[in-house]
Amino acid sequence: MSKQHDISDTPTKKPDDPPGTTKGGRRNNLGPAEGPALASGKGTKQDQDRDAALAACDHPNCQAVGEFRAPRSRSELTQFFWFCLEHVREYNAAWNYYADMDDAAVEAEIRKDIVWQRPTWPLGTRPGASGAPLHDPLSLLGEGATDARADREVKVEMQNLSSEEREALSVLGLVAPITKADVKHRYKLLAKTLHPDANGGDRKAEDRLKSVNHAYTTLKDSERLT
Repeated sequence: MSKQHDISDTPTKKPDDPPGTTKGGRRNNLGPAEGPALASGKGTKQDQDRDAALAACDHPNCQAVGEFRAPRSRSELTQFFWFCLEHVREYNAAWNYYADMDDAAVEAEIRKDIVWQRPTWPLGTRPGASGAPLHDPLSLLGEGATDARADREVKVEMQNLSSEEREALSVLGLVAPITKADVKHRYKLLAKTLHPDANGGDRKAEDRLKSVNHAYTTLKDSERLT
């Protein structure tokens, strides 16, 4: 989960401040509980320099207010796009911190997360042996990452799943379309990485493994996956 925003030094909002800002017109980086951006915490200089008038969403052709921030890429975790609620949810769903990593590299990153308690971004990796490309509805994660047809397919396939199944995919860091073989491949990697014997009984790893086990059972028993 993302770190909580430290509001201890947040300026007090006055009645004459514009909605969504704090004293002096500075953007309030806190997102609502139902749809926060991927990153949270104190803003960087980039945040502070952002237009105080609440600029438009960074999604192409969207004129809604960009109230929620999301990291630009794995190599630019302190550089952000700003989106409206609808488009930050789309971006979050497509976020792939582990893009282009093989299984060994993914496992190493997960171990770092457990041992060093780094900020955790939503997991995502290529779906098992299928070799399916990263789905990037906003075309913001790199040239050639996806295409419009694949984007539409992802949206349709995700909508056909139940909310419990979509949540299970999120826990495993996967997106539809996907097969049970892909789910099993991802589960085996996470189960090996999070096993208590591999983590000295670390409670964080144990709790995460329970969530992974439940997610795998949900998808394994799903009639919507083949």
